[in-house]
Amino acid sequence: MFNPSRDQARQFFIDAWGKHRASDILTPLETMAIRWMDMHPEYHADLERPDALTAEYTVAQGRTNPFLHLSMHLAIDEQLSIDHPPGIVAAHERLLRRMDAHQAAHEIMECLGEVVWEAQRLGTPFDSDTYLDLIRRRATRD
Repeated sequence: MFNPSRDQARQFFIDAWGKHRASDILTPLETMAIRWMDMHPEYHADLERPDALTAEYTVAQGRTNPFLHLSMHLAIDEQLSIDHPPGIVAAHERLLRRMDAHQAAHEIMECLGEVVWEAQRLGTPFDSDTYLDLIRRRATRD
């Protein structure tokens, strides 16, 4: 499994964005990333910052880390492409009955962030059952 460093992940997005802006040929993964970057124009300036590799995005600043956000979009795309954890595709489809695909991805992202944070806080493995339960609850709430 590929596990890039923070700098490698950021460099991937910066390079893909640069290739896109120069109309260069993109890899399939870069094409997926560009789709999300295009949906997030608020991150374009961050992708072009000279200090993009070292820029900090803290809660105190009131800013979302664009690289983390885009990485989570790609992670969710990967989960949906292989239905892992099993059942995420069905839960996603339920979300799509209530909202558009981008909103559904953000709903899943909230669940992913919560479960990852909890696992890190407690030093426990990622809990797929809780993750799917959170997504299913979001798909059925009013």
